[in-house]
Parts: sequence; C-alpha cells; structure tokens
Amino acid sequence: MIIIKTKKEIEILREGGKILGKVLDSVVKKVKPGITTDELDRYAYELIKKAGGKPAFLDYQPDGASYPYPATICISVNDEIVHGIPSPRILKEGDVVSLDLGLNYKGMFTDHARTVGVGKTNLKSRKLLSVAEEALHIGIDQARAGNTTGDIGHAIESFIKPYKYGIVRELAGHGVGRAIHEDPYIPNFGKAGHGEKLVAGMVIAIEPMVNEGTASVVFEDDGYTVSTKDGKKSAHFEHTVLITDGDPEVLTEV
Repeated sequence: MIIIKTKKEIEILREGGKILGKVLDSVVKKVKPGITTDELDRYAYELIKKAGGKPAFLDYQPDGASYPYPATICISVNDEIVHGIPSPRILKEGDVVSLDLGLNYKGMFTDHARTVGVGKTNLKSRKLLSVAEEALHIGIDQARAGNTTGDIGHAIESFIKPYKYGIVRELAGHGVGRAIHEDPYIPNFGKAGHGEKLVAGMVIAIEPMVNEGTASVVFEDDGYTVSTKDGKKSAHFEHTVLITDGDPEVLTEV
C-alpha cells in the first residue's frame, strides 16, 4: 500500500533527511587508504546517535533474510553492489566504495547512498561513478506528481544504455518514510507511463545500481552482500525524494 505522508511527517522527514545527508557526507570524508570498513561503521553509528537518531539498518531483518543486519551502514567495495557488511577489511588505493545509510529520526525513515573512490582511482572507475550519479539526478527529475514509476526507470535506463553498463534488475528503489522499505517498487528500467502513478505527499528512495560490465548479480553466502557476476566494479547512488505539486524535493541533500 502506498502511503501519503502528512504535513507533520514530512517536516520530520525533512529534518531527518538533512541529518542523514550531513552524517553520510562526514563518513565520506573519512574514506582513505588504510581505514577499515568497521571504523567507518562505528563512526556512522556515533554521528547518528549524537544527532538524536537511530541507525535504520542495524538489527533490521528484511524479508527472506535469516538474521538481522549486524551493522549501521552497508559498505560495498569494488564488485560488491550493495548490502556489504562492515568488517576489519582495509580499504586500498584505487578501490571504489558504496556507503549506504538509513536513519530513523523521530520514528520516520530516510535512506541515502554514495559511491566514492579511495585515494586516486583510474579513469574507468571515475567514469562509472560519474554516470551512476548523473543517472540518479535524471531519475529524480522524473519524480513529479502525474508521472509514474516507469517514467523514473525509463529515464535512468535511457541515460545509462549508451555507456554499455549493466543496470541491476534484481534490486530497485522504493517508498520510504514510516518504514525503511515501503511501496511502490521503483526499478531502474522500464516503460514511460507504466507503473504506479506518483502523487504529492509520496516519499520515495531512488537508487540506480550501475555495473561496469554485466547486469547479472551474485547473492553472497553472508545472506546480504550482492556482487557483480563478472567481478567488475559497481556504483550505487541514492536519495530520499518528496513528491510535490512542483519540482521534486530531495530530502537527503546537504
């Protein structure tokens, strides 16, 4: 069921979204060769608690998972697309790392992700990240009352296709607000005019997942991490967006 948010809920989401944007921005600035993904996770947890929020992913058990997610932030490196679990793993020069973070603030949820290079990255990686980030903004531009989820997916797919990158089909954007995952389902591909109609008051998370090579994925044995089947790198960007009667409002933008 699609949930239209009340004015009070939207105000809380605006406040929480700004907090989440600032927290993730601070975590991004800590990314450097030699740091572990565990250290980044602990830092994100401390910042969220200091801001008066709760980590949305910690102890969250999605449908089909055999155990709750054990960390604050999903950290996925290189060929890992999403849902990587923090560990003593050390980030190296040239890695690309996806940082996906959810916030529960006053009972309302926002979701935000960025993929960044570790130290100096090669041109191939920088291009992948640039295209994936631009795809997010192109998708957001279609998040308007009167449009459909298919308009968002079609715009993202049409932009990425000429680059010959793989667009992950098994995972997608989603509604967000009263829970970390709500309807509607928002694929990063599709037909214009198809899917759920967007109306003012909806809050959605748009999140292109773009692979350097094949679109095919592997679900790893840890029950959470999703990786590219060919071992090539992936990039993931996400914002929480409010549908309005005018331009879309990006709630997690700093």
